[in-house]
Amino acid sequence: MEQHRIGVYVCECGTNIAKVVDCAAVVRAAEVLPGVAVATSYKYMCSTPGQEMIAADIQEKGLDRVVVASCSPRMHEPTFRRTIRNAGLNPYYLQMANIREQCSWVHGAGAEATQKAIDLVHAAVNRVGLHEPLESRTVAMCSNTLVLGGGIAGLTASLELADAGYQVYLVEKADHLGGNLARVDLTAPYLDSAQDLLRERIQRVANHPRIETFLGTELRSLEGYVGNFTAAVALAGGDGGSGAGNGSAAQSGDGGGPGRWALEVGSVIVAIGYKEFDASRITHFGYGKLPNVITSFEFEKMVREGRIQTAEGGQPQYAAIVHCVGSRSQEFHAYCSRVCCMTALKYAHELKSAVPGCYISDVYIDMHAFGKGCEDFYRRSSEVKTLFLMYGKNEYPVIRKADPADDCGLLIEVNEQLSREQIEIPADLVILMVGMEAREDSGEVAHMVGISQDKDGWFIESHPKLDPVATTTEGVFIAGTCAAPKDIPDSVAQARAAAGRILARIAKGSIEVDAVYAEIDEEACSGCRICNELCPYVAIEFDAEAKRSRVISALCKACGACVAACPSGAIRARHFTDEQIFAEIEGVLA
Repeated sequence: MEQHRIGVYVCECGTNIAKVVDCAAVVRAAEVLPGVAVATSYKYMCSTPGQEMIAADIQEKGLDRVVVASCSPRMHEPTFRRTIRNAGLNPYYLQMANIREQCSWVHGAGAEATQKAIDLVHAAVNRVGLHEPLESRTVAMCSNTLVLGGGIAGLTASLELADAGYQVYLVEKADHLGGNLARVDLTAPYLDSAQDLLRERIQRVANHPRIETFLGTELRSLEGYVGNFTAAVALAGGDGGSGAGNGSAAQSGDGGGPGRWALEVGSVIVAIGYKEFDASRITHFGYGKLPNVITSFEFEKMVREGRIQTAEGGQPQYAAIVHCVGSRSQEFHAYCSRVCCMTALKYAHELKSAVPGCYISDVYIDMHAFGKGCEDFYRRSSEVKTLFLMYGKNEYPVIRKADPADDCGLLIEVNEQLSREQIEIPADLVILMVGMEAREDSGEVAHMVGISQDKDGWFIESHPKLDPVATTTEGVFIAGTCAAPKDIPDSVAQARAAAGRILARIAKGSIEVDAVYAEIDEEACSGCRICNELCPYVAIEFDAEAKRSRVISALCKACGACVAACPSGAIRARHFTDEQIFAEIEGVLA
């Protein structure tokens, strides 16, 4: 094996690694490994001083390979690749040893954790000498963007991109724009008009020369890769809908027939929103059987129509608002829907304003007043004499029809947690704060655009903290409540962040494609198509004429599924060759 000059850099990660792993011992063990010219540790290798240390050693000590023992490569491998590239080395001459997630975070302090870190570093040193000088390539970037969903997130993202001078295709499955926010009267905590907020954006979208709107339309397929997608859209359900709005794609794209369009785009933003929980699934509440038990959106409709009344047509003397209907429940959804608490307080204000003599009970599990101005809103709600009553998590208040002798239409039985008493609350109108859940078509959309969902059906971001709008499919971004329950400010911020990411790519004019991908030796390929069926990123195409499979390198994520499955051994993963993996195993076992 060619003798290399390898630098080994052990990150202490503050105390994340150093409190469990003896970093000095790892450095001493690395110093004596063959080919290691430099071994040192630093508090934060990803910091600017840490990166400068690596770059200086490359230039001054002639290093030709670098090993960084730190956190997961998913977190900082791009950081250190940039560092060594700027110092004059091929960026793929780097190997990371994960001694945080795979070592310090899963073991207690002691010799065993340190020994495991030493073994991981040994494996990385063994492997890095076999790394090849791979070169990434660039592909042209189409500046058009497809936005799925015409709610507040989709409208915001569309306007951000179009105002920057780029074409946007906005596809909305419903026959109108606005999403769920179009069903809301006022917004908490400042009681601003949701309709005014939406109206301005919808008018701008409708009149914008660079936004083409497709109403009553849905995505049918998405092919291609980042910077070069072809989206097929068609009228929802195969008929109906209004089709194209104010642009030219409908006229210019053949799309396969009437009511179908083919759109050439470089990026996709998925902002399809959420659906409300079906309150009839919880029988304790009597929704669907007791006419004066309504959902939050049904109450919104009452408010927008200017009438708050019972099914019998009278004004409610007693009203009750029940939180967490379908949320924070092991039986339905364990997560919090986030917006319900402040919306419930908003309803108390609206009820008091419309029916000043109404007695209001607010029945909650926990009061989440997390946003700006929300704690003050909670305080103001208590000052208007709202009665707050707490019930237990995974318990249900029971709503039943009141007896004729009672001074109300309904009674709510609650095991009240603060008083620890079983009490009955009078009500003429009960508002159920239904939670958010993923749309029924979210699985179909996820499959078409190549992104993942969590156990609750929400779309999964690339990283929940560091990359909350990107997905595992390059060029596909998520925004708004299709990713998780969130309020309007968070949805708008996420939409603008997604638009910003796309604009940054458009500004470069081209896309850099990672040099790590699978390659198929067409001479050895038998054309069995096993790899085509296995690839989770749809990155392998089959040439029917040549009867051979080929990898679309821009789509490949180097997961290795095809490499392991190929019965002919015709597929090789760049940067994950058999020789490199065996060298890594030998290093761990040495």
